[in-house]
Amino acid sequence: MTVKEIMAQLESLGSQQIKNILLKHGVKEPFFGVKVGDMKPIQKKIKKDYQLAKDLYATGNADAMYLAGLIADDEKMTKKDLQTWVKSAVSNNINEYTVPWVAAEGQHGYELAMEWIDSKEPHVAAAGWSTLANLAALRPDSELNIASLKALLARVEKNIHTAPDRVRSTMNAFIISVGSYVVPLSAEAIAAAKRIGASAAIDYIKKAKDRGSLGKKKKTVKC
Repeated sequence: MTVKEIMAQLESLGSQQIKNILLKHGVKEPFFGVKVGDMKPIQKKIKKDYQLAKDLYATGNADAMYLAGLIADDEKMTKKDLQTWVKSAVSNNINEYTVPWVAAEGQHGYELAMEWIDSKEPHVAAAGWSTLANLAALRPDSELNIASLKALLARVEKNIHTAPDRVRSTMNAFIISVGSYVVPLSAEAIAAAKRIGASAAIDYIKKAKDRGSLGKKKKTVKC
């Protein structure tokens, strides 16, 4: 499929009702308002396509950018590719999901995430924290820098209350992910959440423990 064909298909799948909902959740124009479920047949047909994903993302259309993340060949994505993507990821669904998914499932996720969380641009910082959360959910504990993650929990605890709204949200997601997927830091994450006053994070981690899924990693973070 070509970019032109996919864009025409996405436009035909768009809905003003879905668009209105997404606008309220921080998705920015231009986009058609396509349900993620309606993108899945296109994803299934294409599977992975490095160049097509980059070309779709470059349209600047939030629906196309989301689909680009689903079909991206993560291992082929370069640092330059990911830096280009994060700079233009102004929609919340792109900076909190699409870019972090692709970064975390590729080769450069940790390095770039540590850079992004220092950004003064909230959408870049949010992408950084989301990438770190995804890495915690994906990578075996043996492949994670446990000391670094522990230090990041402390950083979140110190800065979360003064962070911009969406950065604060992704910091909270980071605590939940570390607490739920990184067994050596589960207690640390709960303690940090208690001091912050993040009761929802505590409940989420405890539920993971109660259902016996604590530390069970994801095969993919894309959905």
